[in-house]
Amino acid sequence: MTAETRTELPQATASCCSPTGACHDGGAKAADTADGITTVYQVKGMTCGHCEGAVNSEISEIEGVASVASVSATGLVTVVSAAPLDEEAVRAAVDEAGYELVGLA
Repeated sequence: MTAETRTELPQATASCCSPTGACHDGGAKAADTADGITTVYQVKGMTCGHCEGAVNSEISEIEGVASVASVSATGLVTVVSAAPLDEEAVRAAVDEAGYELVGLA
């Protein structure tokens, strides 16, 4: 048996009612918070903690990224950044990690 690594998403804040970010009005995909802009992406192909770490590592290298939290069970990747990120930069980072960016969650 192997130990599974899990990356927990931050607890809900006043700007979001769920850890997955699924509550934004009108289906908005990013939210401004005191910590920066939070954006949730859907990534295809993550199956374990190693996958989460690879995606986190690559996205963390994008300029302006403050934090990244991936959850392989849902495929959701929550990114907090100082400014909105270029989706193509995120796509390239996810691709470099070996996975597929489906789009905004």
